Amino acid sequence: MSLGSISLLFALLLRAFGLAASKATPPPLPVLPLPTYSQLKWQQREMIMFHHFGVNTFTDSEWGTGHENPSVFNPTGLDTRQWVEVAAKSGFSLAILTAKHHDGFCLWPSRYTDHSVERSNWRYGKGDVVREFTDAAKERGIDVGLYLSPWDRHEKRYGRDVAYNEFYLGQLQELFTRYGRVHEVWFDGAKGANAPNITYYFSSWFSMVEELQSTINIFSDAGPDVRWVGNEMGYSGNTSWSTINRTSLRIGDASLVNYLNTGDPSGTDWVPPECDVSIRKGWFWHKSESPKPLSQLLDIYYKSVGRNCVMLLNVPPNTTGLISESDVQRLGEFHRAIDSIFSVNLATESAVKASSIRGGKNGDFVTANVLDDDHLWTFWAPEVNKNNRHWVELRGEFRFNVVRIQEAIGLGQRIKKHQVFADGRLLARGTTVGYKRLHRLDQVVHCQSLKIKIEESKGLPLISSVGLHFDPFWESKHGT
Repeated sequence: MSLGSISLLFALLLRAFGLAASKATPPPLPVLPLPTYSQLKWQQREMIMFHHFGVNTFTDSEWGTGHENPSVFNPTGLDTRQWVEVAAKSGFSLAILTAKHHDGFCLWPSRYTDHSVERSNWRYGKGDVVREFTDAAKERGIDVGLYLSPWDRHEKRYGRDVAYNEFYLGQLQELFTRYGRVHEVWFDGAKGANAPNITYYFSSWFSMVEELQSTINIFSDAGPDVRWVGNEMGYSGNTSWSTINRTSLRIGDASLVNYLNTGDPSGTDWVPPECDVSIRKGWFWHKSESPKPLSQLLDIYYKSVGRNCVMLLNVPPNTTGLISESDVQRLGEFHRAIDSIFSVNLATESAVKASSIRGGKNGDFVTANVLDDDHLWTFWAPEVNKNNRHWVELRGEFRFNVVRIQEAIGLGQRIKKHQVFADGRLLARGTTVGYKRLHRLDQVVHCQSLKIKIEESKGLPLISSVGLHFDPFWESKHGT
């Protein structure tokens, strides 16, 4: 037998026993734009804590005048370790502090103003809330963010473009060189109707921040990394694209709130939405207010995290300098509720099939990927077909009232329209999915088949995770 015949016979034997070497099928091309590494990490946090704290806390105000006597600021029991401990135990990995609100009072000893903790009686004028906060967060493993209000009602240079922008950049430099790594910076366009006319040099501010903190996410109405959702109720639109056209955005332009709320399927920039809301009615602590009920916090969660957003929950410290016990208790209830609903995927042991599988059943994009623990980089991908109708189906014995769907957004946001069926009956329909889509149903569903149909998408749909969950809090309100 010739050498060529022996080689052919050996190859046939390998193929017969499934041992022949095969070339892997690569993933489909990404659908641009794509998130950065920092944006992906931000999205996976799902919830971020916000702390509004300053002279307003002591004057029972929301917007200070800028004329407050710094001596009113005197949190005699301030303990930022308590703040970050509450954040950590409540499931938050990042907390943002209002280093300066519209009143201009600085929670650090800024060299550029006389309106700061240095002029207060707290810590005999030697204190630094930003320092205590960032040190406590680092010690507990919580990442930090800072908010520096562009509107400063105390600063006399406000209204003079160059002078004020230089002043503001000076304060940015202080914050981003003194306190270590900062993961998010918050800019907004809030400004009173009678405030002096001024042009904010946002491009200069953003460039300075990126120079000093290379991996930071910058939040504003127009990004560049994270955008405002368009309201302060914590709700995103039913359609929620991470993509948007930044050239269409202007910070502080109220006419754009609907566009901010939904995003743009044709957007050329990846700028996902952040949903800001306070645990109380106000943003600063007020003795007369109490935290929102658990049912309302859960509703916000479903309409923010469950609609491809990150939930930014404000928890204001009180006049003592602590997070109030009523807020601590409510946060604990909220965290336990989220954990009890989503810690178990009722579909884990189900059989999964699909309309098709890219690369076949022995490839990298098999249906089992939707049930593993990686909700980002392992995914089911279908083959290209003529009608662009794709589906994935779970089979088992199911009892649930929440359906979770997640896309592999590392390769772009794709799904435009989808439907969910139980034993052939339509349960829910929706548009976008993105990082996470939660369908909370009005009834508890018992079924043996759960099918997700992708009706329309940009390129091939890539589903990274599917989950079925039971929400007892929703059931107790709506029955079975």
